Amino acid sequence: MAARNKARKRAFQILFESDQRGVDPKTVMADWIRLARTDDRQPPVTEYTMQLVEGYAANAPRIDELLATYSVGWTLDRMPVVDRNVLRLSTYELIWEDEVPDAVVLDEAVQLAKEFSTDESPAFVNGLLARLKDLKPTLRR
Repeated sequence: MAARNKARKRAFQILFESDQRGVDPKTVMADWIRLARTDDRQPPVTEYTMQLVEGYAANAPRIDELLATYSVGWTLDRMPVVDRNVLRLSTYELIWEDEVPDAVVLDEAVQLAKEFSTDESPAFVNGLLARLKDLKPTLRR
């Protein structure tokens, strides 16, 4: 598995745990970093994982606003927790990480949805992210 793929998966897991616990994602990430220092079974938190989590945290209100605005028929609260956090992570990467090709962001998000969510989730994630990709030039602020 490529390094960025692992970093995305760990960032997703941190966002998921943060959402489930109702705790700031940077707090969860700090817990993961501390645990990795003392338990060699805990995967390391890489620089790119930190960049993704911190980037999401810095833009969380705008990201949630975008997801709420463009997800047809779904409120954030109604979305499955996995889908919501895959979308949060991927929306950050799509809109604010310019060095990552849009197609890679969409593909990685769909793969996370396939691995961790329902059979319908990959199509939902892909459709919403494709819409955001098309609107990308007007969304960043």
